[in-house]
Amino acid sequence: MILDEKEGEKMGRLKLITGPMRVPFLVLTPACVALGMGTALWEQYSVSYLEAVAVLIGAVSAHIGVNALNEISDFSSGLDLHTDRTPFSGGSGTLPGHPELLVTTRLTVLISLLLVGAVGIYFTAVRGWQLLPLGVLGLVVVVSYSIFLVRYPVLCLIAPGLGFGPLMVVGTHFALTGTYSASAFIASLVPFFLVSDLLLLNQFPDVEADRAVGRRHLLIAADKRTGSLVYSLFLVLTYVTIAVGVLLDFLPTMTLLGLVTLLLALPAMFGAFRYNENIKRLLPFMGMNVLINIATPILMTAGMLMELTKK
Repeated sequence: MILDEKEGEKMGRLKLITGPMRVPFLVLTPACVALGMGTALWEQYSVSYLEAVAVLIGAVSAHIGVNALNEISDFSSGLDLHTDRTPFSGGSGTLPGHPELLVTTRLTVLISLLLVGAVGIYFTAVRGWQLLPLGVLGLVVVVSYSIFLVRYPVLCLIAPGLGFGPLMVVGTHFALTGTYSASAFIASLVPFFLVSDLLLLNQFPDVEADRAVGRRHLLIAADKRTGSLVYSLFLVLTYVTIAVGVLLDFLPTMTLLGLVTLLLALPAMFGAFRYNENIKRLLPFMGMNVLINIATPILMTAGMLMELTKK
């Protein structure tokens, strides 16, 4: 019984320490890295799987870093005191309940950025300086998002998509192949639109709280109807990108598997318009949006791998 209690305390402590990392949301990173790996395999037929693991470690570290920085910013600005949390927005709530973990969270950020830097230095040395601009821009996005970019509507809208789309997908492709690729860029536009949409829809419950601490994203600069229009436009552009990429032979035919998530996208668009003022009714559609973000790049990657078996 005593051992069980001690194990429970350890698990509870670990859960608190990892809270600001927002671990459940980290699954998005492997999906985006897989897409870059898929384009690399499609063009080069083989890659180093050890290097692929290194890329994944760097990408997950970057995601952890930006999550932890966001938690620190939300706590320090007082945003956590105004936020009504949902399963998809409002942060983990770790620091408001345990402010003594602020130092630990800062250490998490430091370790994450050091890992990102180490991975970036390795691949720059191995593949060439051409990777450096992506790495530097990625670090700028990670560090500046919560303290700067959230005050500018357009930058706040596109920064998440830029990080998980062109920076992560194209960066993965270059790290594994040493070349830039039109196919990787076209593929990267899918998470660009989807992840920008992910953060946009997740901002709907937090409009008043964000306004109270000086943030100025699209929903504050305009209104929720405009946000719903942009959300729908970005979803449409996601699927247009996949279709055009295949039509122009930038992507293999089976990449069209990504279109399967239209079955979720159509009701998600409906929900964004119908319930943008009713957060409780919007929540199921926010869940659909998360699934769209994860499933679409995974299905595209699966399609690329299926095409490889035909060669």
